Amino acid sequence: MVRKYLAVFLAVIVAGVNAGEQDVVELTDNDFSTRIAEFDTTLVMFYAPWCGHCKKLKPEYAKAAEMVRTDDPPITLAKVDCTEAGKETCGKHGVNGYPTLKIFKKGEFSQEYSGPREASGIVKYMRAQVGPASKDLLTVADFKKFLESPETSVVGLFEKESDLKGTFLKYADKMREKLRFGHSTAPEVLKEAGETNAIVIFRAPQLHNKFEPSSVKFEGETLGELTEFVQTNFHGLVGHRTRESTQEFKVPLVVAYYNVDYVKNPKGTNYWRNRVLKVAKEFAGRINFAISAKDDFQHEINEYGYDYTGEKPLILARDAKNQKFIMKDEFSVETLQNFVSNLEDGKLEPYVKSEPIPESNDAPVKVAVGKNFQEIVIDNDKDTLVEFYAPWCGHCKKLAPVFDEVAEKLIKEDVSIVKMDATANDVPPPFEVRGYPTLYWLPKNSKSNPRPYQGGREVKDFIEFIAKEATNELKGYDRKGNEKASKDEL
Repeated sequence: MVRKYLAVFLAVIVAGVNAGEQDVVELTDNDFSTRIAEFDTTLVMFYAPWCGHCKKLKPEYAKAAEMVRTDDPPITLAKVDCTEAGKETCGKHGVNGYPTLKIFKKGEFSQEYSGPREASGIVKYMRAQVGPASKDLLTVADFKKFLESPETSVVGLFEKESDLKGTFLKYADKMREKLRFGHSTAPEVLKEAGETNAIVIFRAPQLHNKFEPSSVKFEGETLGELTEFVQTNFHGLVGHRTRESTQEFKVPLVVAYYNVDYVKNPKGTNYWRNRVLKVAKEFAGRINFAISAKDDFQHEINEYGYDYTGEKPLILARDAKNQKFIMKDEFSVETLQNFVSNLEDGKLEPYVKSEPIPESNDAPVKVAVGKNFQEIVIDNDKDTLVEFYAPWCGHCKKLAPVFDEVAEKLIKEDVSIVKMDATANDVPPPFEVRGYPTLYWLPKNSKSNPRPYQGGREVKDFIEFIAKEATNELKGYDRKGNEKASKDEL
């Protein structure tokens, strides 16, 4: 009996693991050309079984395939193993990295896939590739059903052709991969909506609240005005910030992290959101607010030195300079009001992730950390070349002896050579580090305008650059980087 139940249990687990896998079409060199021509719109993942990024994408891809299984117009998700039965196909389509995703229509290559790598994002992106950019809402029933979706939507309502309708259609076509659009010219729909020539943002029903209207009407005319209107109003006073929409929330930004789940617990989610809304209304137009699921943003929470496990919201913020702040008091409407007021007034001490300040910093290459960056880089009264590196980065390891030699050669100059581990310390604004190593040049009289260093990585390259760009001519090198003759030689 035990064996019987165990067998059933294992079968359920296997079925769960493979859920959606059967919806992904597997293609090979033998059938790629013929089978892909059978599908209207196909997303193809070219992969290698050993690839880590492919393994991470695989369950999300399968889940997305399951989600679009009954879509009309149809969408197909397929995959090709580039190491075995699909080598020739991958070569033919210029695949040189894994995973590579491409969109095909009626068997012909259409475009590279540049969308999200999560199931819901993949589905949203692909649905935007089929059919019109905006759904035609022919009846009041269509209109009401469209607005019942758990997605905020942009809707055009037009009695006749107009410049505003043209603006709407252009915007819908431009943003079809990111936003959800609907439109109607049906008299009964216009009567229901109470509009005859309008563009309206209808917020998702689960986001409706008593602190702001559930819909916002566009009052402008141009495409630029519409773009700005949507960016400003789409998320409302307190938006639901997901991993896909992170870039849509601009600083200054206050985020409440807790168990945000509009599928399993919408009531509990809005219990805390409503309390954040009460505060957000006081700062509307000056500070942005959002809620985020703590489990989806644990990496972000860790950037503030937290490993959050509580039930009440954790409040983290960034000001207009992108500095980080933590509300240390337990969440309540009153503590949040006080925290945001102090944030706006500049009364809070920013949080800086930092290694300990080195006890000794006498080596030719100076070591900057989060807590001494201002002193070592900004306030040193020297022209400065700073490297942001990662300890595991191969290019950084190769650069290290070169950087040491450059610093040694310039040790008597009015120049400082600095390095900082950007994985263990906060990189202050306005520096942007998107890869390693990243280098910046800071003239001593213009530290607020650092310039990315784009030159060569050999000792000679650095010397020539610094000799040319130094505020004052170097003692040991002319402006072309040639070593000057010593007094003994003269």
